[in-house]
Amino acid sequence: MITEIGIVAGEIWHFLDKKEDVELRDLFAGIDKPKELILMSLGWLAREGHVIINNKKGNFRVKLREEE
Repeated sequence: MITEIGIVAGEIWHFLDKKEDVELRDLFAGIDKPKELILMSLGWLAREGHVIINNKKGNFRVKLREEE
């Protein structure tokens, strides 16, 4: 399972690299994997500090953290 999470994390990274800022629902639509797996992978990326997740009135947006 950890391998699948890592692979999907890579897919998320590449998806976000092509876009500036996306809604969570767009991420689900753009990556053809189960929602739960996407969320686990997104959590991994967030924990590692690679993505920023914002919540504006229940609308979650995700973007890659800019390198310093």
